[in-house]
Formats: sequence, C-alpha cells, structure tokens
Amino acid sequence: MAYRMKDYTYNDKLTKEQNILMDRLYKLRMSGMADAFAKQLLDPNTGLEPFEVRFADIINQEWNQRENKKFHKLLKQATLKYPAADLDATIYEPERQLNTHVIELLAECKWIDEPNNLLITGGAGSGKTYIACALCIAAMHQMRTVKYIRANNLMTESEHAHQESTYYEYSNKMASYDLLVIDDFGLMDLDMNKCRDLLEIIEARDCRKSTIIISQLPVDKWYPLFGDHTYADACLSRMTAKAYRLHFSGNDRRISNSN
Repeated sequence: MAYRMKDYTYNDKLTKEQNILMDRLYKLRMSGMADAFAKQLLDPNTGLEPFEVRFADIINQEWNQRENKKFHKLLKQATLKYPAADLDATIYEPERQLNTHVIELLAECKWIDEPNNLLITGGAGSGKTYIACALCIAAMHQMRTVKYIRANNLMTESEHAHQESTYYEYSNKMASYDLLVIDDFGLMDLDMNKCRDLLEIIEARDCRKSTIIISQLPVDKWYPLFGDHTYADACLSRMTAKAYRLHFSGNDRRISNSN
C-alpha cells in the first residue's frame, strides 16, 4: 500500500501516526530529517542508542543535506574550469616544486576574509588553474560565492553589457562575488575601453573582496599589457598592493602526462 502525501510516500511499515509525522516533516521542507527519522524507526537496534545521539543524527542529516544543496548551487554559479579539482597528494610531488605550505594556508580561506588578492603565475600546463579551482572549492565549502572567468571572456562580456545598456548591473554582479578568479590574464588586448572596464571591476572589489589573477607572465611583465599607462598604474596598484603570490615553476603537466 503506497500513496503520495504531498512530497511524502506513505510507508506501510510505519504506523499511521508515524506516517503523519513523516508527512509533516516533508511539508516543512525537512526531507533530510524525515529520511533519517524513518531510517531509525525501521531499525530494530535504534533503541540501543541514547535519545540525544539519535536526535543529533536526525538534525545532522538535515543540516548536511541543506549544506550540500547550497554547495552545489554555488558550484554551478562558479562555472569553474575544473569543478572536481582537489588538493590531493600530487601537490607534494617533488618535480612540481610547489610551495605546499602556502597552498595549505590558502586553502583555509582566511585571506578571503582579510580581504587579500592572490596572484598565481607560471608556465603553461603547470597546474595553475587546477589549484586555483581547488582553492575555489575550499571557499565554496565555507559558503562563499565564487566566479571563475577567463580574462578575454570578462572583457567580451563587459563590451556586450555596454551594448545592451546593462553594464552597471554586470559590473555590480562581478564586484559582488566573495572570490573572483580571472584566468589567462595577459592573453588579451587591453585597449582604452577594456582598461576602463577592468579598472572599474577591480576598483569595485578593492579592499572589499578577494580576486585571484592567473597568468603565464610574471607580474613585472603586466604593465605593458595596458594600452594606457594611467590605467596600468591604477589597475596594477589595486591588483598587487595587497596580494599573496604563488609561482608554479614545474614543467608542463600536459606533456608529462601524455608521455
């Protein structure tokens, strides 16, 4: 015997009163709590545990389910290049020459609260973007909002927003994320208009939110990228003044993994 009670399916192994409680939990949008409660009701050994332990298990399942939903919503919004990135044992491989102590500290995400920027540099294929995505995932597990975007796409979207008369809304949105990741910085042209747009976004985030800049070029080579020296001074001052740095000096992992 089974029928739907709103979002709850009647369970003929439970009493009428138990099914009513289950249905009410679903109507209160506490499906995680309901599932944990049903599991306990159907387990003949549940009575061996103290009430406080059983109740804690029910609450924790609801809490974890809601946290997972929030995380996956943040993950979808972040548009990471590597949404499954993880700080696994490969970061400790000697040939990668990574400053693992700094990476471990960055993964705690305290620098995002300061707020500080992070400049990641190194050659192509050295794993810069992957590690940045892993740091983003660590931030999202702490319920911070994140956005990953390539520099060229940021400039293209800004230009399109100007054309659609929505630039104000777009720039405010890019300024609002707790952590903004701008990848492939240096692989784009920065004419006067793009310099202006980049400065407006960086300025809006300055001293308020954290930004990760990823580039194949060392920081001292960024100045010539700007089409206007005034904008170069203004942008670089805000990008680098309060910034941690992480350099990847290892070889191209794409080539190594293909051999």
